[in-house]
Amino acid sequence: MPANKKLLILPGDGIGPEVMREVRRVIEWMDRRRMVTFDVTEDLVGGASIDAKGAPITDSCMQAAKDADAILFGSVGGPKWDNIGFDKRPEIAILRLRKELDLFANLRPAIVFDPLVDASTLKADVVKGLDIMIVRESTGGIYFGEPRGVETLPNGEQRGFDTETYTTSEIQRVARVGFELARKRQGRLVSVEKANVMQSGLFWKQTVTALGAAEYPDVQLSHMYADNCAMQLVRNPRQFDVIVTSNIFGDLLSDLASMLTGSLGMLPSATLGAIQPSGKRHALYEPIHGSAPDIAGKGVANPLAQILSFAMLLRYSFGMDEDAALIEKACVNVLGSGLRTADIMGPGTARVGTGVMGESILRELEKLAA
Repeated sequence: MPANKKLLILPGDGIGPEVMREVRRVIEWMDRRRMVTFDVTEDLVGGASIDAKGAPITDSCMQAAKDADAILFGSVGGPKWDNIGFDKRPEIAILRLRKELDLFANLRPAIVFDPLVDASTLKADVVKGLDIMIVRESTGGIYFGEPRGVETLPNGEQRGFDTETYTTSEIQRVARVGFELARKRQGRLVSVEKANVMQSGLFWKQTVTALGAAEYPDVQLSHMYADNCAMQLVRNPRQFDVIVTSNIFGDLLSDLASMLTGSLGMLPSATLGAIQPSGKRHALYEPIHGSAPDIAGKGVANPLAQILSFAMLLRYSFGMDEDAALIEKACVNVLGSGLRTADIMGPGTARVGTGVMGESILRELEKLAA
């Protein structure tokens, strides 16, 4: 059995603790089956941390994140904390984790599982077999650029401003992630920007082009404006293999792509840092859905995105591809049996809650591992 792997679990707010509970059951199942033993630590982030400790993330939690081999994150935020100030809001937790751990490459797969083809709002012949990977730069761009703020002009009017900025190295390192993933998939990478109206977009395009020519001549590189990419994702999403783009465009496009699959509740993500000289790589895994405070505590949330985020963790942080594939197969099989949470209900399916969906995954894992 592999040696203990240090895993930090941060359930967060809203439905975060509910869906994370189902992942803990999968971890316990893996331990019982002697596949792997995790050294699991759990801590508070977001609104839960604000209520208990006065900050969206504490220094001790940050240290635990730095010490961990991988982080499994739930979700943060909710109307309870809407009026506490911009710099103390629950979302600061995830922003600080990304920044201090230098988690620069956000991987967001958009996969349409066969049992969920009809859950998409697009026609089945448009989305069937869809398998896209969006690579979003996540520590730079307009979300972190300086200067930023709100100022009062001489005439008394106010002006709000943020700065879109990227260096050569920031673009190159996230583009390399995109190129490497494309090499392992269909060999096609689309770089997305707004080079027609933004200097930073033109610089992005030029930098990715030069990198592709110098290091990845075997990968088919193309470029697309962000607005056209949004349209093409709805028009003909299967034309894409891997997309690499900036922080803000990746944020928008990955949420759009998520609805091709039928539900935000189905999609995992990984955010990776650089490989250190020791071989360690900081990494955080989370579902792309939010805290969904409107359904929190009702036991109806879809746990599959959180479970699939754990599968990504096994694959990208620990190289446990077979175990990751086993969990993914279990999820597909349960969906194929007709069980659905409320967000992915369809004709002829049976509605179940969070716990029953988690229990069904465990039963399927037992069958597959027998």
